[in-house]
Amino acid sequence: MASAQQPASSGSDGQKYANCDERKRKRMESNRESARRSRMRKQQHLEELMSELTQLQNQNTIWSERIDDVGKNYHTVEAENNVLRAQIAELTERLDSLNSLTRFWADANGLAVDIPEIPDALLEPWQLPCPIQPITASADMLQF
Repeated sequence: MASAQQPASSGSDGQKYANCDERKRKRMESNRESARRSRMRKQQHLEELMSELTQLQNQNTIWSERIDDVGKNYHTVEAENNVLRAQIAELTERLDSLNSLTRFWADANGLAVDIPEIPDALLEPWQLPCPIQPITASADMLQF
């Protein structure tokens, strides 16, 4: 009788092993699928980051060019302002000299001539309240 029971128990053991093997196979399959999805998400995230990197590098290039252009424009305008300041100084000197000669002539001839002075308000827009200090900037100044 023991031999009759033994095949029955070995049959149920075989069934248990089959069930364990089936569960193990399904778990392995599920793990593989999960790993595959994880790799796909990771790859997609990497592609998104690379795309964002490219976009940020392009924006950085554009901003660097704009900064360079503004710097060039600043230097151009600064040079023009310096020329205009020099012209103002020269013209003011000439006018003062002419006014002085006119006063001398008027005094010598006994004439009363009213020569208005140059109002300071007209000169103020061209005179800076502080010495000229150039602002230096470069394209790589804003890179992090």
